[in-house]
Amino acid sequence: MHPILIRNNVKILGEGSQVIIFAHGFGCAQSSWKFVTDAFLEDYKVILFDYVGSGRSDMSQYDKQKYSTIEGYACDVIDIIEALDLKDVIFVGHSVSSMIGMIAALQMPEAFKKLIFIGPSPKYLNDRDYIGGFEAADIETIYEHIAEDYVGWSKVMSPLVMDSPSKPELADFLQECFESTEPSVALAFAMATFKTDCRERLKNIEIPSLTLQSSSDIMAPLSAGEFIHKNTPENFLVVMKATGHFPHISEPEETIREIKDFIGDTKHKSAASHLYAS
Repeated sequence: MHPILIRNNVKILGEGSQVIIFAHGFGCAQSSWKFVTDAFLEDYKVILFDYVGSGRSDMSQYDKQKYSTIEGYACDVIDIIEALDLKDVIFVGHSVSSMIGMIAALQMPEAFKKLIFIGPSPKYLNDRDYIGGFEAADIETIYEHIAEDYVGWSKVMSPLVMDSPSKPELADFLQECFESTEPSVALAFAMATFKTDCRERLKNIEIPSLTLQSSSDIMAPLSAGEFIHKNTPENFLVVMKATGHFPHISEPEETIREIKDFIGDTKHKSAASHLYAS
């Protein structure tokens, strides 16, 4: 097996020829996609992986300097695409992986067919007229809590970001995901995430993309999704009925439907009435 596939714990599933890569967000691993992937196995080839430092990746390959920025994580995506010689990839990224996928697509546009951003944000920090949702002091507090008591922080954060009080077991599932990440790695990933500013790069994307925005999300406010939509060529925006930052966990059926509407060409045309087209 190719060493990259071992390093990133790559799994290849499904019976189709069209490739979909699902990329997990901060504090998670490929297991976070388990509520949606079955719906794609009959018609697609599904690629799952863990970023180095996450899940069951090879921790011996973790490089603090490389993964101090999201460009380092984009290298993982490109490495997997090259190792498997993939073409016309549909990339589905959750949270920070949305912008990680965008960076990979800017570096290697010929490999990508469509991009799907779930709960994305080009910049988490408020900046003059731009509303990212966080002040600098908020972010410093997050760093402090992760550094001092990561398990305690994950217990508090999981139900808040899941925002699905009628299904407390989902917050428990997310908390387990968080706690499986080494605290020092989680802190470094959080720091790489929160210092991200991809606003100027959006205009360079020539690949059709979909922004899936929850109707309420404390990590990625609607203003962030709207900014992506307004500043990215060929971007479509769907505001979902789902709440919280993890709609692929809390509302998998709605998430599956929106992804399929976008990637199935004929369905996409018929579904376009509820998309905010660029």
